[in-house]
This record gives sequence, structure tokens and C-alpha cells, in this order.
Amino acid sequence: MIHVGICSWAEKTLVASGDFYPREARTAEARLRYYGTCFDTVEVDSTYYAIPDLRTVWLWESRTPQDFIFHVKVYGALTGHAIDPGTLPADIRAAAGGAPGRSVYIKDREVLEMIARRFKDVLAPLVRARKIGLLVYQFPPWFAYSERNMDYILSCKKLVAPLPAAVEFRHGSWLSAAITPSVLPFLQEHGLTYVTADEPQYGTSATVPFVPAVTTETAYFRFHGRNAENWLKKGVPTTLRYDYLYSDEELEEFLPAIREADRQAKKTYAMFNNCHKSSAAVNALRLKELLKREAAG
Repeated sequence: MIHVGICSWAEKTLVASGDFYPREARTAEARLRYYGTCFDTVEVDSTYYAIPDLRTVWLWESRTPQDFIFHVKVYGALTGHAIDPGTLPADIRAAAGGAPGRSVYIKDREVLEMIARRFKDVLAPLVRARKIGLLVYQFPPWFAYSERNMDYILSCKKLVAPLPAAVEFRHGSWLSAAITPSVLPFLQEHGLTYVTADEPQYGTSATVPFVPAVTTETAYFRFHGRNAENWLKKGVPTTLRYDYLYSDEELEEFLPAIREADRQAKKTYAMFNNCHKSSAAVNALRLKELLKREAAG
């Protein structure tokens, strides 16, 4: 079964645009409830920047339909990114070290395990309600293919076990013609869901090519848009990197890959991360229409 959604229902430019949410949806609760009438899944990207509190996650669960699924992007410290210690719960912040407002890389395994336990603990409302999907590990663009980094991926999986983990690469070396035949079986062997990503291309390893594949019972696509002008530009606001609206022709090009993935998997998710204004929502709604039209023959 194919499910379509977006990555962040509360992204600031989406809410400010007024193009997706009805005028009367003025609160966080109203927006999420409305979102749940349009889509049956979402990816939470705010969890990359900070660990939410338990009440916030409980509210997500309580405001969505029974069969709704949340995929959760893993907190940045757990994917090897620099983080602001101020985004950590106070009791963990002291162990992590560093001053709030100044970026640090956390490498101490014990501290990472503390962070992972707290991260999993706050997701308990979604787990109990069977609304948890994948925990999405998006690795840094400098995280290149190596045997050492393959071991690192396995250590990341252990941190969030038994919750299911998905892996998105951002360095093209993982999906080169010579390496991909060993990377995909590695993910399959260890029960890690491969994330098929679409993003701008430069003919280098600075980004990953679109290589559809399925390594578990779940197929997962993330569509980032193709804003080649802004994608690698320094100092550009994050939302402008994703300022891209896929055309119908581009969306139709994805249909064979999505359908083939769905034949191999039990569930397939097509998630739009071109989160600038209403682009992700517009494209997600349109993909649903195209899939429905294709299925009708």
C-alpha cells in the first residue's frame, strides 16, 4: 500500500503562506487535525533539532486518526551532527558539556546512549498507539562510504532498537556503481530501511543520485526538490534550499519506481521534503491524484 505525506506539517513558511491550511485552522491542534484529513502519514523533522517533551508527542498522537503514522527524524547528535547543548533536556545537558548556543559534537558513547534512551522514551505515546513508523537517520553530507562508517551505522541502529530505523545517505559515494551492490545487501541483512532520495544533481558526490531500492518490508522515498542553485550555497536559509515545486511530468517519472517498490514492500511511503511554503503539500496531493488515476487505468 502506498502512503503519501510531507516532512513537517508545521514548517513556518507553509503555515505563513495560507495556501494549504484553511483560514480557520489557526492553532497547532487545528492544523494537525486538518492535515490528518488530507494525509495518513507525516515525517516529523523538528526532532532533528531538539528532543520534544512527552506532552508534545502525546498531543500529536491524540490529534490524529487511529491509523495515522508518524515517521520521526532522529535527533542530530545521534547522526553525527553538531548540536546546540541547549536543545538537550537539562539533566543530559550537564553530561554532554558545552555551553548553550555553541555547537558541539557529542562522541561519548555513554552520553549518546542517554540521549537515545530519552529520545525513545518521549516517543512512547506513538509506540503505544501503534502510530510510530520509521526513525529516519539522515547522515551528514561528509559521511562518506567506508567500512568504519558501515560499523557506525550499525551502532546507530543499536541506539534506537527495537524501533525500526531508516538510513538516508547524503554523500554520493554510497550509491556509486561500484559500491551500491554491497551497501544495499548490507542494509537488508541488518534490517535497515533504505531511503530513496531525490535531490539536485551536480555530477559529483556532493549529492546522492536517485537510486530506487527496497531493503526491508517498508519502502521509503524522500523528495527534496531540485533547487540546484541554492542546495549547496552557504548562508542560504534552510527553507530556500527546498524552494522547488515538482512538475506533473517530474512526478509522473517517479510513478514506476514507486509502484515497483510497492510490489516488493508491504508498505510504501512517498514523503515530500520540498518544504518551502506549500510546495510539499501541493506535490503530495498531486501525487495522490496521479497514483489514483493510474490505478483506475
